[in-house]
Amino acid sequence: MNPTVLRSTDASYPVRLRERLGEHAPSTLSALGNLGSLSQPRTALFCSVRCPGDAILGAYDAARKLRDEGVTVVSGFHSPVEKECLRILLRGKQPIIMCLARSMMKIRIPTEWRPALDSGRLLLLSPFKKFPRRPTIESARQRNELVAALSDEVLIIHSTPGGSIERISELIDCWGVPKTNLRSSCAK
Repeated sequence: MNPTVLRSTDASYPVRLRERLGEHAPSTLSALGNLGSLSQPRTALFCSVRCPGDAILGAYDAARKLRDEGVTVVSGFHSPVEKECLRILLRGKQPIIMCLARSMMKIRIPTEWRPALDSGRLLLLSPFKKFPRRPTIESARQRNELVAALSDEVLIIHSTPGGSIERISELIDCWGVPKTNLRSSCAK
C-alpha cells in the first residue's frame, strides 16, 4: 500500500488543522486508509506514559464505551495505555485515526491492524515526509498537536504534571475544545 499525500491546498485536507495550527500546520499529510474518517466527529485520546492503576482501569472502560458507541477515535496510540485502548478499539466497528510520530516510509503494518485497515476503519496519518523513521521527542510533540487539532472533543486518561500531555491540555484549552479528564471524572 502506498500512502496518499494530502497537500494543505487539497479539498480533503482537514481545514481544522489550518484553523488551529496556523502557519505550523503541516504542508502535507501522508495518509494510509479511508480518508472518510476525517469527515466524522472525532474524539482524541491521550494518556501519559506513566499512569496510575485506577486510571488504567478507567481507560479500558472508556475505550470499550467509545468502541460500543461507534465513536471515531484519533490518537497517537503510543503510550502503553493508549496501545491497550487501541487493542480494545480494534475489536469494534468504528473508525480509528492513528497519527504517527514518524514518517510512513518503510512502515510495517502490524498484523493486528490489517483487518481494520483493509475494511476502511483505520486511517494512518503522518505529517512527516521522509524523516524521522523512528519517533523522537519533537516528532511526538508535533504528532500530539496534530491529534489535538483534529479533535472535536478530547479525553485525557492521565496527564503527568509537567509532562507533554499537560502541555497539550493547555493548547486544547486555548482552542476551546471540550475536554474530559478521566482522573477527575472518576473521582466524582
